[in-house]
Amino acid sequence: MTAKPTCGTEAVTLRGYFETGFPTAKALADEFTKQFPNVRWDIREDQFAVITQNAPRVLADDPPDLMRLPQLSDLVKNNLLKNLDGYAKVFGWDSWPASQLEQLRVGPGGRPRGEGTLYAMGLNFSMTGVFYNKTLAERIGMTSPPTTLAQFDEALAKAKQVGVTPIVQFNGGATGGFAFPLQNLMAAFGEPKAINDWIFQKPDASIDTPANRKAAQHLAGWIRAGYFDRDANAMDYTKMMSKFMAGDGLFMFNGDWESGNLDKSMPGKAGFFPLPPERGDKIATMSAPLTYGIAANAKHADCAAVFLDWVASNPDARRIAVEVGGSHPMGPADAPMPQVQQGSVTAETLAVGARIAKDNGAMDFIANATGSIYAKSWTPQLQKLFAGEQTPEGVLQSVQTDYASQVRN
Repeated sequence: MTAKPTCGTEAVTLRGYFETGFPTAKALADEFTKQFPNVRWDIREDQFAVITQNAPRVLADDPPDLMRLPQLSDLVKNNLLKNLDGYAKVFGWDSWPASQLEQLRVGPGGRPRGEGTLYAMGLNFSMTGVFYNKTLAERIGMTSPPTTLAQFDEALAKAKQVGVTPIVQFNGGATGGFAFPLQNLMAAFGEPKAINDWIFQKPDASIDTPANRKAAQHLAGWIRAGYFDRDANAMDYTKMMSKFMAGDGLFMFNGDWESGNLDKSMPGKAGFFPLPPERGDKIATMSAPLTYGIAANAKHADCAAVFLDWVASNPDARRIAVEVGGSHPMGPADAPMPQVQQGSVTAETLAVGARIAKDNGAMDFIANATGSIYAKSWTPQLQKLFAGEQTPEGVLQSVQTDYASQVRN
């Protein structure tokens, strides 16, 4: 490929398969149509857990032009995704910071991840951390975010003492939301490289490490202390957001994709910080592209690639990534950043993102280690942990056993 592809001038209908509840992709699609009037969209939406289960069948039997993707390895192994290296060359994606695309590269035959061919692109670069209610924080005397894990634990205890739910966190249905605090705790106790090696399926990698056992034990301690809602195992993501925005919890582990939403629904009343480490001052967290790919047999692959490049390069698209998505746009290191209101949640998440980059603390999501690890391993094991039916050590042992079996297959 030597010339940049286009969407042409004839009518085009791009078929998209997006994640429900997250408005960034739809907002970008609408703006793209404004700028490219010949392009329309036919969009289907599902929860991420459903997309994870459906991805192989949909990509094989009814391939969309653009799709929100779960873990990449098995999809690449089965030749279901389009190789994007040609697009990367003509659009100049290879000149972006390598860390932006690392998680989207896959080796021959689907392993390992983190190197090799580019098979996906991000609509932005998202990150998880801790949102907090500033009014409730004042109630317990928290005037600034904690800077150590011990200080965070103290805030949890104070909230419990005054009758405030310390953490509102979903853990119900097909997606175990306790993976968010668990991975943040893994970052607080250990190094991100070991987590990434496991997610990228590097040889002999294990999630069952001393540092991760400390993290799982710490999470179990929060559960025993009553720091979560009693009905966390029955709470879905939407209910968690509603409760937090209604002031029914001091903290919430979630991603910066909610920053724009919280700036509108809780103006000046919400804040964000990274979970601080047990010791030291370097921080790490789950920070990954909002991953989208093009089906190997997509009808309008070139136009879908134009959209992906436009998302990273167009000023209006980058503004949407920040204002709606609350996340750092993809693209060249020197690309201009949209202006954000100082003191807003979005400003705080962008600042934390810059610090994560400086500390080299980005990890992929532990739910992305294999195509089925989230639905079949993390979710049921974390639900059992909350219900008192599994030990923290047992969670990691069980997940590692499932992982080893899935990687072999």
